[in-house]
This record gives sequence, C-alpha cells and structure tokens, in this order.
Amino acid sequence: MQIKQIRNISKSKVEVFFITHWGSPEMVISSGIYDCSSLDGFVVQNQKEEIIGMITYVIRGAECEIISLDSLEEGKGVGSSLIRAVEEAVALIGCTSVKLVTTNDNLSALRFYQKRGYHLSHLYKNAVEKARKIKSEIPLVSEDGIPIRDEIELQKILFGKAEI
Repeated sequence: MQIKQIRNISKSKVEVFFITHWGSPEMVISSGIYDCSSLDGFVVQNQKEEIIGMITYVIRGAECEIISLDSLEEGKGVGSSLIRAVEEAVALIGCTSVKLVTTNDNLSALRFYQKRGYHLSHLYKNAVEKARKIKSEIPLVSEDGIPIRDEIELQKILFGKAEI
C-alpha cells in the first residue's frame, strides 16, 4: 500500500474522487464549509494509480480536524493507514490532538474511530439540519433507516504531546 500526500496528486483527480463519492468536493459540517479538494491530506492508490482511499484535514493551532476519510476497500487497512499518516504528520508539527465529526447514523465510522483510540467528545444536536440549508443533497434518512440529525465529535489526544 502506497500512501502519498494529496498535493502530489492532480487536483482534477482529487475533485473527481469527491464528486463521485460525495456529490461534490464541498463538505459542510459544524466547524465550517470546506473544499476538500484544496485541503491537506493523504491518498492511497492501487497498482493502476486509482485512488482507493483519501483523508483530508485542517490544522487550527495545536488541533487537527479530519474533514473527510474514504476507503473504497474496507477491511484492508486503508483507512487505518490514512489515520496513522495524519496523526504522525501533525504530531511532528506540534499538534496535541486530532478530532473529527461524523453523523449519528454512521455506526461504522463510530465503531472504526473508537477502535483506533478516539473518544466521543461533543454532540451537536440538529447540526445536519443546519448543514442541509447549505448543502441540500444531504439525505434525511440513512440507508439503514436512521434519521440523520446530529453530528458527533470524536477526539484523540496524541500521546506524549498532551496530558489526558
């Protein structure tokens, strides 16, 4: 598995990835509106140089926020490798924590992040309703039939950088 910095991939290839998997490169969450195709991050490509995983993030002071994480080949370590790449990169520049937001219906993401040391840190009630006013294509109900309403923030303190 080869991990590359997102800036070493053509912006058009990154934009196509986001359009294909998210409808657009725009991500609307409680912390802001982001053009994911212009953020820092990492990608994993297969042998044909097709993107099979991508993570984007922003840094504010000593805190990193993961904005998006996609793995097209689940269960093969793609997502875990991308998370580790971000944690290692931001620790080197002095970040003391990494946080992210997911929606209340995303049970697989909640399971994934908690297994990797992330803890629930905040609940933003009805945040998705506010996001829909900006990005109307956000569905009302998940494929599992769960109403999509709230955002859940998870955080991981980077060991050796801050007290828990």
